[in-house]
Amino acid sequence: MANPDYAVFAPAAPYFELVRQALGDAVDGAHFFDSVAPDIAYEVRYDFPGWPRLTQGRTALMTAFGGYVTHIALTGTSDLAVHRAEGGVFVLEYEVHGTILATGRAYHNRFCSIVTVANRQIVRWRDYMDSLAAWHALAA
Repeated sequence: MANPDYAVFAPAAPYFELVRQALGDAVDGAHFFDSVAPDIAYEVRYDFPGWPRLTQGRTALMTAFGGYVTHIALTGTSDLAVHRAEGGVFVLEYEVHGTILATGRAYHNRFCSIVTVANRQIVRWRDYMDSLAAWHALAA
């Protein structure tokens, strides 16, 4: 049974599902947040309005995603490429597709995420995205 506390994050479900698919049995948990270590370091290597550059901890990450889903609803993902390195490191390349809720504008973006897994949990996440694509989608 799905955790009812995660229902609020439904607009980001395609992203969460992509991560679970990409990491497969390297992590435990049915949902993205179940796979995240309580003390995760989630870093974005870009400036995005309302999103902190570094989020420490699962609770803070859930709060940040709560803000994300009030502004963007994802409809899908594509072009996933997974590269597994030594030491529990994964490099994920992918695209997300959705809608900016305030304007109805289409949102398409490309990402590269470097994910570190230890003890079957995501302990570190570094994210890179196409900032210009985000800017175009957000600038009405």
